Amino acid sequence: MTERMPDWLETLSYAVMPWAFLLNRIPWVGILIQLLVALFAVMLFHQIGTSFLARITAPLPFSGKLVQYGHRAGGVVTFFLATQVILRNAATSLPGIELARHVNTLLLISALTWLGVRCVKAVAMTIVEMNPADAPDNLQARRIQTQTKVLARSMIVLIVLVGGGSALMTLPGLRQLGTSLLASAGVAGLVVGLAAKPVLGNLLAGMQIAVTQPIRLQDVVIVQNEWGHVEEITGTYVVVRLWDQRRMVIPLQWFIENPFQNWTRTSSEILGTVSIWVDYSMPVPRLREEAERICRAAPEWDGRLCVTQVVDTNERAMHVRVLVSAGDAGQAWDLRCRMREGLIDFIQRDFPGHLPRMRADVQPNPPERQ
Repeated sequence: MTERMPDWLETLSYAVMPWAFLLNRIPWVGILIQLLVALFAVMLFHQIGTSFLARITAPLPFSGKLVQYGHRAGGVVTFFLATQVILRNAATSLPGIELARHVNTLLLISALTWLGVRCVKAVAMTIVEMNPADAPDNLQARRIQTQTKVLARSMIVLIVLVGGGSALMTLPGLRQLGTSLLASAGVAGLVVGLAAKPVLGNLLAGMQIAVTQPIRLQDVVIVQNEWGHVEEITGTYVVVRLWDQRRMVIPLQWFIENPFQNWTRTSSEILGTVSIWVDYSMPVPRLREEAERICRAAPEWDGRLCVTQVVDTNERAMHVRVLVSAGDAGQAWDLRCRMREGLIDFIQRDFPGHLPRMRADVQPNPPERQ
């Protein structure tokens, strides 16, 4: 005669029996339970780890920005890694397990690509914040910002290309198709190369601009007879903000292959000219004194240069040029306008008869012969 099972053990067996039956009938239930446990553990670990890392990296600019930009992508990568381990340990005979493994691999590659992009952005943003371009002498800061942003965009494009290629290589059909195309005809490679020439050309031009820096952010340039500032440099084009708030979008490769003017290549300081025509009777020293007085009173003048010279003459008047200096192109424009208005007001007020005039020698008509 067998002994009777204890009451508590009998109760436990009745409670476990339905779950055991369910696990035997539906094999994926165990996998789903493991995935839910992994998700909960990753979320808990991510919350605690992010808070801890944010606290210890607060005084470190690069590490702090990496935690700020990459913690979400890092949590997703961790979860898909745990999922990969769970699915790899599952039975191969489990229906749909190969598809689940493949989908998880694609998601893991996407998460790693996202993490790489966020890390590159974090490093680039830290370098930009450490070199602000709002200082009066911002040439070095603009140089560093231009290199950082262009190289960061190039790295992001490269990371996305590698991630996309890795994802496609997991598909057997596409891998075999690509192999057969490359093995069967070299024309396919030539066609792809020609099709990708603009993209690769702009990418290489971006790398060359980042290294040699013919242009930088906020540089004053004249492109196709248009004056403006370099507002944005992307991986494929440059946006120039024109003086009337229009935007000119130019491919990167254009700046490598065509000449253009850069007024702030080595320094933002620039010279400006003001030309005015006056009569020969105008005393040039008085005009020179007035030009110097206007410069001294102008907030745009940087104190370097204020020269008044007669640079040309003709049969009617003489051409007086005032050469002035300013800290940047915008201030030079305002100073030129101020100087031009001041000289015109000075001549009208103190020497109104010395403006250019037309002279003629009028002879009386000879008397007619009788």
